[in-house]
Amino acid sequence: MMSKGKKTELKTTNKKRDNLAWLMSGLFGILSGMFLVFGYQLEKFDHIDLSDRNSMLVMLAMMIVLAVDTKHVWNNYNARNRGQKFLGLIDLTKYALNPSEEKTHEDSKSFYVTWGTLVILNFPVLLAEFPGFFVYDAQDELNEVLTRSFSTHHPLLHVLLLGGIIAFVHKLSGSWNAGIFTYLFFQMLVITAIFAYVLCYMQKCGIGNKRKIAYTLYYGLFPTIVMFTLCSSKDGLFSALLLLLTVYLIQLLKNTEDFIKDRRKVIAFIITATLMPCFRHNGFYSYLVFVPFVLAYFIKKLNKTLTALLILPVFFYLVISNILGCISSEGTHHQEMLTVPIMQLARVYTYEKDSMTQEEINTLTSYIPEENLSLYTPRVSDMVKVGFNNELYEKDSASFYKLWADNLIKHPMTYVNAWLLTSYGFWYPAANINVYKGNSVFTFTYDESSYFGYEVELPGERHSFIPVVDRLYRYLSIGSFFEDAPVISLVMLPGFAMLLFLFVLLYRLSVKNIQGVLPFLPMVLTYLTVLLGPTYLPRYVVYLWMCLPLIRISGANLIKNTMYDNI
Repeated sequence: MMSKGKKTELKTTNKKRDNLAWLMSGLFGILSGMFLVFGYQLEKFDHIDLSDRNSMLVMLAMMIVLAVDTKHVWNNYNARNRGQKFLGLIDLTKYALNPSEEKTHEDSKSFYVTWGTLVILNFPVLLAEFPGFFVYDAQDELNEVLTRSFSTHHPLLHVLLLGGIIAFVHKLSGSWNAGIFTYLFFQMLVITAIFAYVLCYMQKCGIGNKRKIAYTLYYGLFPTIVMFTLCSSKDGLFSALLLLLTVYLIQLLKNTEDFIKDRRKVIAFIITATLMPCFRHNGFYSYLVFVPFVLAYFIKKLNKTLTALLILPVFFYLVISNILGCISSEGTHHQEMLTVPIMQLARVYTYEKDSMTQEEINTLTSYIPEENLSLYTPRVSDMVKVGFNNELYEKDSASFYKLWADNLIKHPMTYVNAWLLTSYGFWYPAANINVYKGNSVFTFTYDESSYFGYEVELPGERHSFIPVVDRLYRYLSIGSFFEDAPVISLVMLPGFAMLLFLFVLLYRLSVKNIQGVLPFLPMVLTYLTVLLGPTYLPRYVVYLWMCLPLIRISGANLIKNTMYDNI
């Protein structure tokens, strides 16, 4: 029988945990309420209106309702884990948060069967879009290889890989389409191999054959994933490597000693963590920030092997970057890091020009030509930042920052709106992804949607072998799908996927399950970097959809039976 002191201690502990759960559910309610109301305002009015009393009251009500409902659902999750009857609407713990123990044997046959299945699922789309989706700066990257004129604007490893394969095959066959197809077929093999590894690991964690089939179909048929598996942009490979890194982190945190004893996994982890940022520079910053958190988590069991495992990728990446940087013949494109301040000043110039002194206007136009400022559109920065004077910035960056700071004081809400308008599509679940509306590219003009680039840039040329599939992907990419099916299409929008992760990760924090959160930290940090990017497009956050199945196997050690006895 429990003593009075023990009961008091348990009651105090449960109260603290309940307060933490309220804090996390409250945070979810506040954030999701802001995302929904502010996102709606930005979508409809191109600005946030804090003076709209009705909108602010609606937002407050949504925050309270979402916070309370979230806490109620989480209580039911906890009750289920104690063996009590589940009272919630959707049992996410069954499908996402309560895995069985990992099995010890590896099944190479299962890997190859899964890999082959994924290739078979993707190949018809590749034939339908032959030679594949050659888009998003693909022509520029190929030209860098052909002209031997390299810059740091695009990750050089991707430039050399894409351009090298295409140029080599073209030299042998005389066909640009053959080169593009070969590269994209190679990329498809790499990405689907990573998917197959993930699926086999999930199976060893106990998802069962039926769910493995379902997840295989997800990786092989979900349009957003297929688009970037077969797209020449660096985003597909980067996201797949981030997915693989997340899987390794799950294994590392789940059984640290066994992981660091396995030489193959140690080497694979270092290679993955090194290559991942080579395909997107923001991956390096996210991993760099992640390292102190994971070192702190392992502080009591740190040894030379574990420390080297986590830190060596940083060293190797810097070495590779410096080596590749030696072949660059162009200067640094500072505008890529200055997208937000550039758009903030451009918005002030466009809407608040009368408040600027002539000296300020002269300073601004010396950095950004007037012809570029006149092309300001709220949701994409490409046409404004392309004219940025990098040489002047390198000589006198202080003047730029002084101009920015002076106008921040005068127009704080203009700055807020300028930033949010290029990023709200990442967190507003119903955002209209049509940032390029009216822009003409090689083979079409964006009109109804700019969800995905779809086309084949020169020197490639599309020759579809399965026109009906081609028409489907055109409809999903640049057609009216998101207008025709506003509810179904939510699953293909970044904001919806982000809210799913936010719900699950905050729940894990509410039960102090750091082990279930830490593997996703590189992904979360990478996501935060894109909020400072040039626009909101699915290509920048493909990893959200790729990593989504992993919440099924990463929630170990969630709840002890006595954890919430008094809730």
